[in-house]
Amino acid sequence: MIMTTQRRYDIDWLRVIAIALLLIYHIAIVFQPWAMFLGFIKSDELMEGLWKPMTLLNVWRIPFLFFVSGMGVYFAIRKRNWKELLLERSRRILLPFLFGVVAIVPIHFLLFQAYYHLPIGYVAHPAHLWFLGNIIVYVLLLTPVFFYLKKSEKGAFRKKLDAWMGNPLGPLSISLLVVLEVILVRPQVFEMYALTWHGFFIGLMAFFCGFLLVYSGGSFWKTVLNWRWAYLGLALGMYLTRWMVYDLVAPGYLMAIESTTWIMAIFGFGYKYLNKPSAILSYLTQAAYPVYILHMVALNTAASLVLPLDWPVLVKFLAIIGATGLFCFFIFEFLIRRILFIRPLFGLSLQSNPDSKLISGPANSQLS
Repeated sequence: MIMTTQRRYDIDWLRVIAIALLLIYHIAIVFQPWAMFLGFIKSDELMEGLWKPMTLLNVWRIPFLFFVSGMGVYFAIRKRNWKELLLERSRRILLPFLFGVVAIVPIHFLLFQAYYHLPIGYVAHPAHLWFLGNIIVYVLLLTPVFFYLKKSEKGAFRKKLDAWMGNPLGPLSISLLVVLEVILVRPQVFEMYALTWHGFFIGLMAFFCGFLLVYSGGSFWKTVLNWRWAYLGLALGMYLTRWMVYDLVAPGYLMAIESTTWIMAIFGFGYKYLNKPSAILSYLTQAAYPVYILHMVALNTAASLVLPLDWPVLVKFLAIIGATGLFCFFIFEFLIRRILFIRPLFGLSLQSNPDSKLISGPANSQLS
């Protein structure tokens, strides 16, 4: 039986990879014709072909991070009461969220306005930090449910849930909740998660289901491990159908099912190949959350410097990726990581603790 209390390096790796893909995804937006509508600096030379792989990622990347965040709460409440949980989440999520709205978001808005010679102004806005705001609300809403389930861990519900997750249809049944959300909310664009009711409710379901998946026991992990190829084949088949038949814009209920199959396949392959410790992983796990908070400032800075250059568009794309990564690395390594009073503003503990348990640590508990 796969234990759910052991350290899970695969979830660490998947989360780090998801943040890296987020950076690349946002950089790819710079080269799309609609970039300015989302508040991104836009390249005059476009790479619209990037949109096809982008939409493959977009159908699952944000729900996946909500799943991981819900898993984090399960591990957190095993050694905390409800007051300690709310205090810890306030310190590690609410504080960085408020700091980001006051000090980080205005900078990348300023960079955008300066690049286009727009009037300088700012009204408090979560921008890319909307995710953290959602997590705080989810924790407040679901804490009573989580602690009720904690008290009933040996009850019939958990046993039935564990048995159901031992069936290959068990993990996929989560897609029915997402389909229901699509039917009820009727989002104009399935992948439009930020600051929408669709994003709020699909995030709420993913967050709660992430908790339930680790709460259920070891059967879930055994199932996604054994059926990972089937889930991957189904996900890829649905993506190709969406591409070939629907020109990437399939009905919402199909995209809901596709999203879930990708996520379950990712969990399965992650458990198979990534559940290994490393020094690099320890560092990246600590860096991921600050990089998420900071990356839009880095991206707009890099875009402002690179786009005016007389370089081929592919070179510009790669240069912005490299410059964004280096900017984030230097700010994290030489400021955030080393200056004591700055660390909590980016969700880190006052002291670096690379041996902290997976998902209960700062880098795994919030993000997301």
